[in-house]
Amino acid sequence: MADAMNNLSDTVSSILTLVGFYISGKPADQNHPYGHERFEYISGMLVSISIIVVGFRFLTSSIERIKTPQAVHINSTIIFILLFSILIKVWQGVFYKKIAEKIHSETLIASSKDSIYDVYITISVLISASIQWLTRLEIDGYVSFLIACYIIVNGILLIRGFINELIGMRPNQKEIDKMKKYLASVPSIVGYHDLLIHQYGPRKTFASVHIEIDDRLNLNEAHEIVDQIEQQFKDELAVDLVCHIDPVNLHDTQQQFVRKEIRRIVQEIHQELKIHDIRLDIHEKPAKILFDLVLPATVYPVTEEELTKKIQQKVNVRIGDYSVIITFDHTYLL
Repeated sequence: MADAMNNLSDTVSSILTLVGFYISGKPADQNHPYGHERFEYISGMLVSISIIVVGFRFLTSSIERIKTPQAVHINSTIIFILLFSILIKVWQGVFYKKIAEKIHSETLIASSKDSIYDVYITISVLISASIQWLTRLEIDGYVSFLIACYIIVNGILLIRGFINELIGMRPNQKEIDKMKKYLASVPSIVGYHDLLIHQYGPRKTFASVHIEIDDRLNLNEAHEIVDQIEQQFKDELAVDLVCHIDPVNLHDTQQQFVRKEIRRIVQEIHQELKIHDIRLDIHEKPAKILFDLVLPATVYPVTEEELTKKIQQKVNVRIGDYSVIITFDHTYLL
């Protein structure tokens, strides 16, 4: 009974997965300019729901078997079929995993894990049936109950994963590190910040980043630099990148002093605080120091107003009569 119900779940899951791949593989159109890849997450949720439904039906039937035990008739043919199903499920799990790694499919990775878990389920069913055959102990209902609980929990965990994907999860740290490593290797840029990554499916990634460039470069030179960066991201990382150019003054001694001192002040207040886009506006009275301040992902102990006041006080003492204008950023990538 246990293995039969689990195989039914696998059949439904396979059909829903195929439908999901068919729809998610459709090209972009006027109403869906970013394609249909996110439908894979929806099909994954439907698979998860079907698993939970089967799990609850399985749970009900297992309770009935516990209340009213029934003898399980097992013979060499059934044993052979169960052993053969184990081999098929192992092959299926390995096959799904290889394809999932090749096309970066979270749904297939989940299916791969589900297939491998099925191997353990079938083995447990085979053992319980064999014990019952040898000892006359009717334990199929209890084994079925445990497997039903496993199926339900697994389905809930799968739903949670796909919901997170639809809401928008933090990208894989390995992907972030690849982007950071490449940007750090570009000699013609001063720095970078505000890296944002958003996905419209497991294989369609868009990103934007602010690139800091020497302000003495002309527009054509700056454009050529960011154009090369965008093309490299497309070719090597399969990411559609959009770069925003931030000109940085590297030759004015006063701006260099202000930039270094502001960084010191901010680091003294809290080491996790980061700043960028430091600019000096001396055309107004009082002169202004403008910059973006990135707050850490954890809750900062003081408000933005209190933080601005602290920085303003330190600036007045250590730099001079400047008005501090801060734009607060809340980013969780860089």
